[in-house]
Amino acid sequence: MKRRTLPSRSPVRYALAPVAVAVVGACLASAAQAQDKGLTLRPSLRLQEQLPADVRSQTPTFVSGQRIEGHTGESTTVEGEAELRRHDTVIRADRLSFDDGTREAHAEGNVLVNRSGDRFMGPELRLNVDTFKGYFDQPQFELLNNNGRGDAARMDFQDQDHSTAHQARYSTCPRVPGADWMPAWLVRANRIEFDNVEQVGTAYGGALEFKGVPILGAPYFTFPLSDERKSGLLPPAINLDNLSGFELTLPYYLNLAPNYDLTLFPTLMTKRGIDIGAEFRYLQPDYTGRLRGSFMPSDRLRGEDRWSYTLQHTQTLTNALNRLGGGGSSGLSLNLNRVSDDNYWRDFPRASATLTQRLLPSDAVLSWGRGPWSASAGVYTWQTLQDIETPITPPYDRLPSLGLNYGLSDLNWGGLSGRGAVSLYGEYTRFESDPLLTGQPNGERAMAVATISHRFQTPGWFIEPRARLHSTQYNFDQPLANGQRSASRAVPTVSLDSGLVFERDASYFGRAFLQTLEPRAYFTWTPYRDQSFLPNYDSAATDFNLATIYSDNVFTGNDRISDTRGVTLGVSSRLLDPGTGAEIVRLGIAQRYLLADQDVTLPGGTPVQERFSDVLLAARVQWTPRWLFDTTFQYNPSSNESVRTTVSARYTPGPYRVLSAAWRLQRGASEQFDIGWQWPLSGIFGRSPEAVPGQALGPGQWYGVGRVNYSVPDRKIVDLVAGFEYDAGCWIGRVVLERLQRSAASANQRILFQLEFTGFTRLGSNPLQTLRDNVPRYQYLREEINPPSRFQRYD
Repeated sequence: MKRRTLPSRSPVRYALAPVAVAVVGACLASAAQAQDKGLTLRPSLRLQEQLPADVRSQTPTFVSGQRIEGHTGESTTVEGEAELRRHDTVIRADRLSFDDGTREAHAEGNVLVNRSGDRFMGPELRLNVDTFKGYFDQPQFELLNNNGRGDAARMDFQDQDHSTAHQARYSTCPRVPGADWMPAWLVRANRIEFDNVEQVGTAYGGALEFKGVPILGAPYFTFPLSDERKSGLLPPAINLDNLSGFELTLPYYLNLAPNYDLTLFPTLMTKRGIDIGAEFRYLQPDYTGRLRGSFMPSDRLRGEDRWSYTLQHTQTLTNALNRLGGGGSSGLSLNLNRVSDDNYWRDFPRASATLTQRLLPSDAVLSWGRGPWSASAGVYTWQTLQDIETPITPPYDRLPSLGLNYGLSDLNWGGLSGRGAVSLYGEYTRFESDPLLTGQPNGERAMAVATISHRFQTPGWFIEPRARLHSTQYNFDQPLANGQRSASRAVPTVSLDSGLVFERDASYFGRAFLQTLEPRAYFTWTPYRDQSFLPNYDSAATDFNLATIYSDNVFTGNDRISDTRGVTLGVSSRLLDPGTGAEIVRLGIAQRYLLADQDVTLPGGTPVQERFSDVLLAARVQWTPRWLFDTTFQYNPSSNESVRTTVSARYTPGPYRVLSAAWRLQRGASEQFDIGWQWPLSGIFGRSPEAVPGQALGPGQWYGVGRVNYSVPDRKIVDLVAGFEYDAGCWIGRVVLERLQRSAASANQRILFQLEFTGFTRLGSNPLQTLRDNVPRYQYLREEINPPSRFQRYD
């Protein structure tokens, strides 16, 4: 074979494989066959990240450079701006040799390798371009998935997905050009193995350094190369609590399968002992759930064992029902919560996931539905955690509660316009609790509620008459005060709801609007039925607001049906953006007039004899997306004073900037101020930078964050969460003070300190959940964005 030399002043591209012609030809042939069959090929708008294995093996290899020498089918040497390119792999160097027989490339001088966006740079490389097996001397590297980077004395490539760095350094901090790389934090190890299949890095003989100081060392540890789950030891959590003392948690995560996992989190508390906790999560096509529990043997502060567990399980039973010959849809829901003692909520205020820490629900419910029919069967129990200083009356357990409902809507009554609706609901419930605490006998309640209505509606008005009959039968374990062991009640209700909608074009302050005027009248009549002798198992007073004032019953539950005989008149007006339909301003006022006294009350209550109710006023203004003002005002015309007032405002000028404030007054009961914020400190005295996708406002930013709830009558802070966050780019620091009121005289206090090494791990106590739960519209400084593409780092 004749040797040939191709000198050139400009780079020359040289194809080493003619397979590209065959691939293109196959594509053209497939397109021709598709046209013959009447099919249309649609181009994809996305670049393909990975090729199928059979296609990848046939992709051609191209080389280019200032001078190319070689023998066809044997070896090729390229000098001067040498480049070898094959699909997702690019090799550049001052000098490049390629053996076509062994498929091995040898690069020297300013070598750069880019494979699927991962870049390696150094003085010398030997690599098999087919198997990606070889080594790199003194490389620097940059990983695409998590923006990790580092350097090593040598990098060994085992295959396309596995490599080992010797005497390596690794971090996600950027590399400053022209300076010795000394990032804010790094992992220094004798050996780091990178596994791109499991997306995990394994360091041997390594230490985590922060600002040049080793803070965590181990002979062996792993770290993530992406956001995918992996088994291993999670970062320790450190907490300082005034009740439990110094707390150290060492969680271990077990990725058992793609659809279930297990987390173990033993915790050492210096004032208490060791608390052993675990959480198991599972996900199946027909069911999902979470089981969490903890056990502390011999708590030193209480002198007893402490434990808790919670189970949430949701399951669809439709497939199983169909296999049994049934129909419709069905499901099972479990929500179980229990703790060892009454003081658990006080000693572990953050352990409960329920909204009310002293009332722990446990429910098991079966449901079924098919067409207009639906049914449910469940048991509902409560664990009430009592406090001697502030005892509470426990709610009733329902053992069981069975319900059946039939409902039809969009009915046509003899050709009337509008739509009619009819429903029939039946329920049987067994109520049980401690009669010494409730002061009432346990018993059973069976009831039936029938409702019929019809809504006449046009774009400018609506009228909806409604009739309801509520029938109830009771049986008691013990006789009532009147000696009866059973009772019955039937209460009819009729109502008429009506309203008008006027619209007009309007302009205020130079801005065009669509303005509405919406008067509404609601009439309801429920005759008086003496219910004072009946026990109260589940009724309570509804909140008085602009929604409930247009209702026929001022009580929730089914043990009290109020004899409301009155008319509610109200009017609201809205300003709408004519282009988007967004509500800019909403104003409303309403008042109820009673035609007769309201004599049905809750136990211990007094009849309502005032003909005119309190006046409700509400206003909501969002003139721009930045500002939101909302207020409700309950005014008593007899005493000429407000009964309840809520005024709130929120200012959101941009991402990671929010300031909210609220004042809540309930005369004779409480008065509180509530302030919440998340704000960059650079924005206090100047202009903050614009948001960076996935990275808040960019590196070098301090943020203040918190929420304060202050009680005016008590002259003290009730709850407090306040602190600072610092975003350095490749690491985030957080310091948060949390104070939660336990009783009138005591509170739980703790300091949360955390270092987050971006894309690597977090050390310290995690305040993120606390911030999300307490700070309105809090935004996490690192948001998930689309996975990176290899074409973002294309050489």
